[in-house]
Amino acid sequence: MAIRKIRELGEEVLTKSCKEVPKMTLRTRILIGDMLDTMYEAGGVGLAAPQVGVLKKVVTIDIGDGPIVMVNPEILEASGEQSGEEGCLSVPGKAGVVTRPNYVKVRAFDENMEEFELEAEELLARACCHEIDHLEGKMYVDLVEGGLHDVEPEEE
Repeated sequence: MAIRKIRELGEEVLTKSCKEVPKMTLRTRILIGDMLDTMYEAGGVGLAAPQVGVLKKVVTIDIGDGPIVMVNPEILEASGEQSGEEGCLSVPGKAGVVTRPNYVKVRAFDENMEEFELEAEELLARACCHEIDHLEGKMYVDLVEGGLHDVEPEEE
């Protein structure tokens, strides 16, 4: 697989809505593998296809429990509230406080186009909301309360 260039705030591809994936193709499988490699290489917990320049409804997430691949994800339910620091691989070196649901139920397809539902709380719920927003051309910077601030890079 390959590491892809992560698009950054200000690039037009991040403001566009994505197209649904009608069927799994070799090209989409390669995209998913590349997204996982790119996400891990960059030290992120999630990545959406537009962040690597592809307008397809594909998301990868790993909050430490193993990779989750979501194709054509949609949020079915959301409840509760959590506020916390959020960053984005497309806005390097910055973070800000964002309020999101504390619980979400998501329906999506996996890399074999088998439908599944995921119930997520806390960090996983935050990651699902953040990445699914990318598929609609929305960025977390528009939700930040009190502005963005600089984040120190983590030591290796």
